[in-house]
Amino acid sequence: MASPLPPTAAPVRDAVPVAPRSAVPGRRRTRLFALPEVRWAALSAAAFLCALPLDLGGAPAWAWGPLYALCYAAGGWEPGWAGLRALREKTLDVDLLMVVAALGAAAIGQFLDGGLLIVIFAVSGALEALATRRTADSVSGLLDLAPAQAVRLVDGAEQVVPVADLRVGDTVLVRPGERLPVDGTVVEGASEVDQATITGEPLPVDRAAGDSVFAGTLNGTGSLSVRVEADAAESVIARIVAMVEEASATKAPTQLFIEKIEQRYSAGVVAVTVALVAVPLTFGADFTGTLLRAMTFMIVASPCAVVLATMPPLLSAIANAGRHGVLVKSAVAMERLGSVTRVALDKTGTLTEGAPRVAGVRLLPAAGLDEDTALALAAAAELHSEHPLGRAVVAAARERGLPLPHARGFDSAPGRGVSALVRGREVRVGSPAALLTDECPAVTAAEADGRTAVVVVADGEPVAVLAIEDRLRAGASEAVAALARLTGRGPALLTGDNPRAAARVAEEVGIGDVRAALLPEDKVAAVREWERAGDKVLVVGDGVNDAPALAAASAGIAMGRAGSDLALESADAVVVRDEPAALPAVVALSRRARRLVVQNLTIASVCIGALVVWDLAWHLPLPLGVAGHEGSTVLVGLNGLRLLRESAWQDATRA
Repeated sequence: MASPLPPTAAPVRDAVPVAPRSAVPGRRRTRLFALPEVRWAALSAAAFLCALPLDLGGAPAWAWGPLYALCYAAGGWEPGWAGLRALREKTLDVDLLMVVAALGAAAIGQFLDGGLLIVIFAVSGALEALATRRTADSVSGLLDLAPAQAVRLVDGAEQVVPVADLRVGDTVLVRPGERLPVDGTVVEGASEVDQATITGEPLPVDRAAGDSVFAGTLNGTGSLSVRVEADAAESVIARIVAMVEEASATKAPTQLFIEKIEQRYSAGVVAVTVALVAVPLTFGADFTGTLLRAMTFMIVASPCAVVLATMPPLLSAIANAGRHGVLVKSAVAMERLGSVTRVALDKTGTLTEGAPRVAGVRLLPAAGLDEDTALALAAAAELHSEHPLGRAVVAAARERGLPLPHARGFDSAPGRGVSALVRGREVRVGSPAALLTDECPAVTAAEADGRTAVVVVADGEPVAVLAIEDRLRAGASEAVAALARLTGRGPALLTGDNPRAAARVAEEVGIGDVRAALLPEDKVAAVREWERAGDKVLVVGDGVNDAPALAAASAGIAMGRAGSDLALESADAVVVRDEPAALPAVVALSRRARRLVVQNLTIASVCIGALVVWDLAWHLPLPLGVAGHEGSTVLVGLNGLRLLRESAWQDATRA
């Protein structure tokens, strides 16, 4: 079937948008106060903060009482209502226990204790709701990568149809600069296609008849006729969405275990509280004293200290990491990072910068030129090129301070290269397959090193070979070594790039386990293989193609400067400055936070246990019970805040 635009047609270069790798059309963002949970939590916290100084300063009750009431109502009505609904399903929700404990504290005059409980749980619920909504929005926005309409070719005529109406076997036309609407096979035409969203490859790849292409990838300067090989719902981009949603909806075993403990603890506290009221009254005990003793038990048995035993170390670690360019999304995420036993790293944009550069210039025997002259000729010819390789050549010449002579008659052919008249010489720059007829040792050497070879031809004579590579990030080797020390085994490399490029980067940074040419589902399969073997896997990546693996792993970290929206939302943490050294540092900081959590839980458990036994076996005076309860809370809180110190991050970087 003939294409309306033949493959040899002159490309419309001005019509080709250069989209950044992180661009995700249709991006959706949830505003902070758009969620009701956030608004209620903010109102509750504000009321509590206004009431606190009045209460502690000795103001009359009419001044701070309504503020505490507003705090309780704003922060407690939603978890209280959810707890009542859970009771109808014969499930005891720990949130309901917290509300009852807060009301019990208020009933005996401990308004501050109850308000603090309400605020902690309201803020926690708001953060969880915000993270859930933003992840859902990002997953939905990913579907916008693939266009909603396509140009179907029928007997040489063009029909604009919805992508959902396309069937396997149909042929679609993709013009320069458009995103591909389907997964398929090129039947006619040639172009370079930016596949970073699917494979993670840093450079566009040449695509011609017989090559596979993916929905959501960006066409370059040529026109392609593509035969549909899969329905829209079965495309790679659609499967990525499905995998992220499935992994995000799955509860970790640790979370399920904690929920079981909460159920048993809540049921036990309620049962003992009821017994402390009912049993003594049955034997004629005084009602006021009995109720006071039961409320004392409710106060000392409430898990305030347990909550603060966990949160301050994790939140302090989060704050410290944030000051050093690592955004950890939640306390749960911070805790997960410290439990990893294996690390899997993406290549492009993670260990490397994701931008090509000229690594070397090799003059050919017949050149008759020096390196600077050959590079200047190539850069002059590429000056008007929008191809990433062309921009790398121009950048290399400018870094050397070379003047670029004027070029006339610029032309470009997809998959072949560019040509121009420079200083009266016909200069061509392109792939070895297009410009060389015989084998070239310089080309072979560059490709054997995992680099891309670009040939420079002047007046029909090959004069130089440019070796282009993706630059390794500063500190990548040291970060890999530090991660190996922390986990006891070397990290693995999971990449969609070609095996030679992957092997070169792996050798430079000291990685032995290399898995290359992977699609997103292959990365997920590798992660699940390790998880089934008992490992807790940390995945580090930056692209849309990494998002399913980030979501499926025990923990995920995204490189944030050029990271895709979906990778940023799927990950547990984001390295804003793209510094590899931050990876082992945040893992080490998380492990220290986990150790402090264990210390605090031990302190909290001992204190609560001692107060409960005292109240049950003897008679614990209410003031002493409150003092013991608040003392343990303050103690574990101060212990956890130690991770706010600058030295905590410095110690982590030396781990």
